[in-house]
This record gives sequence, structure tokens and C-alpha cells, in this order.
Amino acid sequence: MQATVDPVIKFDGVGKSFGGFTAVDGISFSAAAGETVALLGPSGCGKTTTLRLIAGFEEPDKGTIEISGESMAGKRPYERNVGLLFQHYALFPHMTVQENIAYGLKHRGWPKADIADRVAEMLRLVQLESFADRRPRQMSGGQQQRVALARVLATKPKLVLLDEPLSALDAKLREELRVELKEILTAVGSTTIVVTHDQDEAMSLADRIIVMNRGRLEQQGAPDEIYSRPATSFVATFIGRTNWFHGTISAAKPGSYAHVVTAAGTLLTVSDPGIADETQVSICVRPERITVAVAGTKKSGSGANQLPGTVADMINMGPELHYSVDCAAGPLMVVEPNRGGKRFGKGDKVCVGFRAEDCVVLPAAP
Repeated sequence: MQATVDPVIKFDGVGKSFGGFTAVDGISFSAAAGETVALLGPSGCGKTTTLRLIAGFEEPDKGTIEISGESMAGKRPYERNVGLLFQHYALFPHMTVQENIAYGLKHRGWPKADIADRVAEMLRLVQLESFADRRPRQMSGGQQQRVALARVLATKPKLVLLDEPLSALDAKLREELRVELKEILTAVGSTTIVVTHDQDEAMSLADRIIVMNRGRLEQQGAPDEIYSRPATSFVATFIGRTNWFHGTISAAKPGSYAHVVTAAGTLLTVSDPGIADETQVSICVRPERITVAVAGTKKSGSGANQLPGTVADMINMGPELHYSVDCAAGPLMVVEPNRGGKRFGKGDKVCVGFRAEDCVVLPAAP
């Protein structure tokens, strides 16, 4: 849900173009105190330009930007009390860890005693007390990332901006530091904007996700809402894996169920989407919402879709089993937990099933 009461950051109809290219196209959003918001999207979608507009490195061509109720029009970066964590940390190599953390405090004229106390507090926060006298080159990538974060938080900015904060790290370390970063941001209660192209990073760090595409906001909401109820085909495809069916609405019953006849003639049951009969639609079903059972298995109850199929492939991913199943309606991806029990192999005849409630019905692409 978009913040509406005393937002720390507020965009209202903000646009930015470079020559004939529109990087940000009239977007509006806000973030409340203590909230972490992720700007998520592919390269070139406008998320980095949005971050630069907040930081003051770019001026908008239209619209307004407010931080804590104050217009940022004409405000330079150093006048905004915004902390920015760069993708590659930008630590001073000739300075020690504590000198790096103290840098911004000295430039803001903090008393020496207060600087020492604040640096010690930040070192405790990021669990690097024993590294105070080391230089960046003597530390791992994850440790450098924590130093850079401590330096950003030390000055108590109104707003923290994180630009692809974990992208420079290997996959295993990224996963570990997502948890640490979330804990640190929660502990200090900072209002944070995270820019990322990594959906796992956005899902794990953010209270709210804003999906951007071609300079516009496609959808914003809680991570589970974005994943489970995508508002557009772009969001459904960009966030996670998905299966698609294409067909025509038939026999819709308001407040109940509707049928969709696919191009292959398969009849699917979906929750009433509020769309008129004979409308062309696309149906999104997440692989995790589909079950695989022995051929001929029947499920009772309304709204249960059951399709016969043949296993084309099965990949054991360790904690998960990934099936590819050929059905009359088209190939389906199915992801199930690997519980160590029965599993199906290539060529096995199966029945795949999913609930009407797990079908997201979207207007067909023009």
C-alpha cells in the first residue's frame, strides 16, 4: 500500500528525459517513515534515474519531489540529508574502517567525542568492532559492504538510498547479506529506497515493491501481493516463473467462477475476474501452485482444474523438483518441494492440478 500520511519521500508526477528518450514518465509514489521500498525492474526501466532524482544528481523536467514535506526543487545533493550506498561501496582505500565511517561526520562538523561514540556505535551495529583499524583491501567484499553501510547510516540521514547494494558479491554471500542488511535497516528504523534488478533481493528486503518498466510504474504493493496477484503480464513474467494459458471468458458467474476456453479447446475454471463473456484473456498460474499426481487422480470440490499430461523432464534442484509436463493446453512448469518421496520420471503419465483461486486473469495483449 502506498504511504499517504507524512511520507518521508514523495514523488508527484515526476518525469525526466534525456534528449528524445524518456527515462522517467510521470511517476508518483511515496514512502513512510521506517519503510523499505524497492524499485525493481530491468536495465533501462528508469529505476536508477529515479534514485538520482531523489539524491539530487538530476533535476526533474516535470513534477515535484518532497523529502519530509520540503520541496527539493533547486536543492543540491548535500542539502538533502540523504545517504547513498553506491554499488561498489566507494570506500577510501587509504583510510581505516573507522576513518571511513567518520568521514561524513567530520564534514558535518560533529564534535570529536561525538564522532568517536557514533563510529563505535556503527561498528557494533555492523559487527565489525575488531576491524576498526583495518583498511578496505584487508577485508572481504561482504565486510566492505557493511563498512560502506555504516558510513551511510552514521550521519543519521532522513532517507537511505541503496543502489544495487549486493550485486558485486557472489551468490552465496548475497543470500547471507540480504538477511543481515534487512536486520540492520530494521534496527535503525531507516526509511530506505533500494534499487535492484534482482527479484530475490527485492522480495527479501522490501516492505513494498514498485515494479518499473519503460519509465513507468507497472505495479506497487507488498512482496506477496506482487508475486501472487500480478496486475500486468510484464509483472507476472518479470517476477518469478509463470505458466500462461490464453483463451476466451465463458459462462462467468458474478462473485463465483468463470470458465475460460483455451485456444487448444481446454476448459479451465477461474475465480470470477469481473470480465464480460467472450473477452480474450491470458491466465497466469505460478509453478508452485500446481501439483502433480498419478494419472487419473480426481480432486473433489468446485474450482479444481485437472489436466492429463506426460512428464517431459524432471530436474532435481535439491530442495525442489522441477517438472516439465506436456498437456493439451501446452507445456507446463511445475515446482514441488523435494520431500524424498515418490517422484515422476520422463514419460510418466500424470495429472496436474491447480485451483481456480490460483489463476490470475489478465486482459490479453493487444
